[in-house]
Amino acid sequence: YEALKGKLYRYTGIVGAVAALVCDLTRGTEQAIIYLAGLLSSLGYLFFLSLKTDTIATSQSQFGKNLSGLRFVTPIIVLVGVALYNQSLGDANPARSQNIFSTVTPQQYAATMVGFLTYRLPLLLIQIQDAFKEDEDIVPTGSAGVALKLMQQDTDEEGGKPSALSVDDTTTVFLVSGPQATGRSELVKRLLEEKKEGYDIQFTTPALVDRVKDGATFERYFQRDEFLSVDSTGRYGLTQQAILDAAETANDNSNDDSAAPIVVVDADVELAKKLVRQSGLRLVGVWVGLGSVAEFEQRVENMIDNSEIPIEEDETKQSTLRSKIREIVKEIEFGISSGIFEFTILNDDPSNTDKSLR
Repeated sequence: YEALKGKLYRYTGIVGAVAALVCDLTRGTEQAIIYLAGLLSSLGYLFFLSLKTDTIATSQSQFGKNLSGLRFVTPIIVLVGVALYNQSLGDANPARSQNIFSTVTPQQYAATMVGFLTYRLPLLLIQIQDAFKEDEDIVPTGSAGVALKLMQQDTDEEGGKPSALSVDDTTTVFLVSGPQATGRSELVKRLLEEKKEGYDIQFTTPALVDRVKDGATFERYFQRDEFLSVDSTGRYGLTQQAILDAAETANDNSNDDSAAPIVVVDADVELAKKLVRQSGLRLVGVWVGLGSVAEFEQRVENMIDNSEIPIEEDETKQSTLRSKIREIVKEIEFGISSGIFEFTILNDDPSNTDKSLR
């Protein structure tokens, strides 16, 4: 988070300096100065916005939230300053109006607002840069994802043409993901336990490699770095082959040819990022969340009180809470911006949530 914030400040300053130079050469020094004032309001916007995030889950959270509202005032301050400057020119006032705001010409207004919005270009560049990182590559889900994955399969050795893998060769994976403290795993468990008559869909889960029962296999997968994830105890590991085998086993055991075996994967954000890069999987992404950050704070605090989240040495309850909330905020940003989730569910009412997931 700190690295991202520093990068955004730095890139905004660099882009702004270059743009101010271009403005000075093409529009004149006065317009360049107004643009720079707008750029300062852009940096002020980022600063006040960061106060809200920096004070989450602290005793100053309400103060930070209130103070962050000043970010919307920063461009107005610049416009007022430009208006006062124009009025101080007297007969040279470019607009010649008694109304203070009317003394801002369209060119001056444009320079201010372009300066204020300068931060958006670096933000876009950072998002594109992150999207192309190898460990966080994102591809679409649903039919678009299937089409893209089919084009990315092994090519024909002679002609270099895409292989003839069809949609029927892919395994449908019901990917249920979301940030910590949403009750996501309990929601998935209830879905798997529910048996409804007339259901034409089979739900199954991949078999995990047990380190205790099959230590040799576990170590082989671990040494080859073939695990998509290993649980917090270090005992159970998930592989892509287990996901593929789960669907095949469910299909072989089915007595109903119309039943469609679907593999359900309860995934944290890190596992979700890895699954979208696996070939042969058709992901149906569902994001599970809560209605507000305050709800996350309450649930995380309860988990800390119940020792579900340990307090590390040299840490306090408040510092642990704050750290977890920051992780959750980052995970929520991924869920919103990644584009890999076709559905969103707020897990605030179990009965409604279960129905929505079905």
